[in-house]
Amino acid sequence: MITYLQKLILNSPNGSISYSDYIGAALYHPEFGYYMKDKQKIGRQGDFITTSNISDVYGRLVAKWFFQTCEKTNLPPVFCEIGAGNGRFAKAFLKEWDDSIKAPLQYFIVESSPYHRKLQSELLMGDFSVVQVESLSELGPFEGMVFSNELFDALPVHVIEKINGKLFEVMVGIQEDKLYEQQIPLTNSEVLSFLEESKIVLKEKQRIEIPLAMEKMIQEIATVLTKGLVVTGDYGYTDKEWMDPRRAEGSLRGYFQHMMINDVLQHPGEMDITTHIHFDYLIRKGMQVKLQLLTKLRQDEFLLKAGILKELENHYDPNPFSEVSKRNRAIRSLIMPSGMSSYFHVIVQQKGLQLSESDLFT
Repeated sequence: MITYLQKLILNSPNGSISYSDYIGAALYHPEFGYYMKDKQKIGRQGDFITTSNISDVYGRLVAKWFFQTCEKTNLPPVFCEIGAGNGRFAKAFLKEWDDSIKAPLQYFIVESSPYHRKLQSELLMGDFSVVQVESLSELGPFEGMVFSNELFDALPVHVIEKINGKLFEVMVGIQEDKLYEQQIPLTNSEVLSFLEESKIVLKEKQRIEIPLAMEKMIQEIATVLTKGLVVTGDYGYTDKEWMDPRRAEGSLRGYFQHMMINDVLQHPGEMDITTHIHFDYLIRKGMQVKLQLLTKLRQDEFLLKAGILKELENHYDPNPFSEVSKRNRAIRSLIMPSGMSSYFHVIVQQKGLQLSESDLFT
């Protein structure tokens, strides 16, 4: 990986590349990229865990909620999951559909990683009917639901910083096989437009990530979805929250063997890289392509409204290792104020529908 990055950086016009280019290579290079490699990434043997991998409760609940939504809105049961990882959410969703709903369903997975497509195939194929594609552009226009969990936080971002009253873009250089940062005056017109549109004014020595790749993803989603809902689960901040002094160093982080690494230039191609997303930007860009905001909820609030308490078993089991006890603990971990869900939000957008939040939950 370092040899590839060295060539990429030394052949660039300024002898440095943007953080966006670095993250794009470190995560998504076809051969050396972290997400593309044959290496376990999610779970105890990987580098991080997602809420949808705590148990099958999350996937099963979304399946029931989606079916109820289809019945109320007359949407066809077409579900598209972007970035399905190891396939555990899909398996839980499809198992619930087979067990309790027993209705026709089209399930699409959009997955760019060959390794994850392989894991998904091994987990799902033979038991369930799933169509895998590498990109949204391979899908024809459809009506239904587009779902993602921790997708946008893994997209490449630019990094800018205010120094002595002036804005600089933080670039990545290399010397003797060692990656380092260097600042150049900010001239990227798209980044400047982002700041103006978001009304973000940086304080002295403040850093922030600029997610230009987010707009392209939102446009791709809006292109394939002719009518339906877009459900996005992720962690992030509003424009106002980004200005909190606690965010002064930005949110760019790496996760390596379940340890948080502040310097994402370490372990290129071997480490997950993530940022908190810009919620307001996602909502604004959605509205520009006819994805109207329906609701934004903390994930625990969303799960409660969707009926997760109904999933709790009514009887007490003294055996802490029983499946009932494990399931109930997983449910509590998803809704407790101190649990993972309190850090996540779920944004629901609609296209071609005239729904209110009350229409989503009954």
